[in-house]
Amino acid sequence: MAILFYIAAALAIIAGLSVILQRTPVYSALSLIVVLCALAVMYLLLGAPFIAVIQVIVYAGAIMVLFVMVIMLLNARRESATDRSRLAHFLGVPLLIALLVELLFVVWRQFPVASTHPAAILEGDPVSIGRLLFQTYVLPFEVTSILILVAMLGAVVLAKERVKGKG
Repeated sequence: MAILFYIAAALAIIAGLSVILQRTPVYSALSLIVVLCALAVMYLLLGAPFIAVIQVIVYAGAIMVLFVMVIMLLNARRESATDRSRLAHFLGVPLLIALLVELLFVVWRQFPVASTHPAAILEGDPVSIGRLLFQTYVLPFEVTSILILVAMLGAVVLAKERVKGKG
């Protein structure tokens, strides 16, 4: 089981890099679907089947359909390389390494070996997830839903402006 977990983790990392490095937005969205499915496999291997199913249904299903629809609605084309993008790639590698080192440091300090965080006690069943979402973490849950709503409205406004300009 540990080998399968590491394979899913490596697949998630490779597909995550593909999301960033792809020049075509549709291919980036497809790579993100692979990342989300690999995360679902890791949740399943960690003993959280409910979260794994929700990961596939909600994120890889519904939200990615929304992303692909917005990409196609905005008619996003292949990204062309410019001098600024080459400079960003040149500066991006050292900044990426610095970010990863900092992220590893923060994770190492934040999560010691035995965690007493409420999410660490989570058993993966819907009742405990519901209690955490709607009692302990109700404010972040509501803020996230508002952010998703604002992003959808922004995509509709951008698409309507683009359609007005053509017609």
